[in-house]
Amino acid sequence: MTPQARPGRPRHAPASGPAGATPREQILDAAAALFAERGFAATTTRLIAERVGIRQASLYYHFAGKDDLLIELLTTSVRPSLDAVRRIEGLVPGSASAAGALYLLALIDVETLSRTPHNIGTLYLLPEVQDERYDAFRAERQELQDAYGRLGARVAGPEVLAGASAQRLGELLIQVTEVVIQIRRAREPDSADAQAIAASCLRLCGCAQSTIDQARAEAATLLAGPASSHR
Repeated sequence: MTPQARPGRPRHAPASGPAGATPREQILDAAAALFAERGFAATTTRLIAERVGIRQASLYYHFAGKDDLLIELLTTSVRPSLDAVRRIEGLVPGSASAAGALYLLALIDVETLSRTPHNIGTLYLLPEVQDERYDAFRAERQELQDAYGRLGARVAGPEVLAGASAQRLGELLIQVTEVVIQIRRAREPDSADAQAIAASCLRLCGCAQSTIDQARAEAATLLAGPASSHR
């Protein structure tokens, strides 16, 4: 549970960030913007505070430092999809086929990554993220990757699994989905991108076009149900 923020000192400059955002949300947005613009190493808490329009000391009422800011931002790129997959896997085989569930997971994951502030997924490969302070984030991403592997293994034919274990399949599938991070470098992704990425996940598992079409139809039906309640 996110700790309740304590009141900070009065602002010494106009607030910047999304309209109606809380001070905590404004700090996160400013941090994401600066990490994307300057890089993590070159961004200081002083710069973040100046971007928001608060004193540096006020920032520490909400976050211990910039590592805590990056951890929370990275978590927003994984946790909604992870929360969804825990429900999606329960739909198989009753409410959805494995192919439909995998397609739905890819759609939701693309949406999650498309909504992260300032395309924070570009920071996944920072050397700092390999530090033990980021273990919780990496564990959550691994859990999501494992879910891709489990669903992929249920979808893939024997010829695919003969050359790739469920673990390796999970690695490949999550990388296919994360291509949306690269798309965001050039333009804003749209629903056609999400559909193409989800279909590519099924093609990687060896699915025929008829199976992909059926999975797309299943996912469209399920999107209005409990599996999409993270929105």
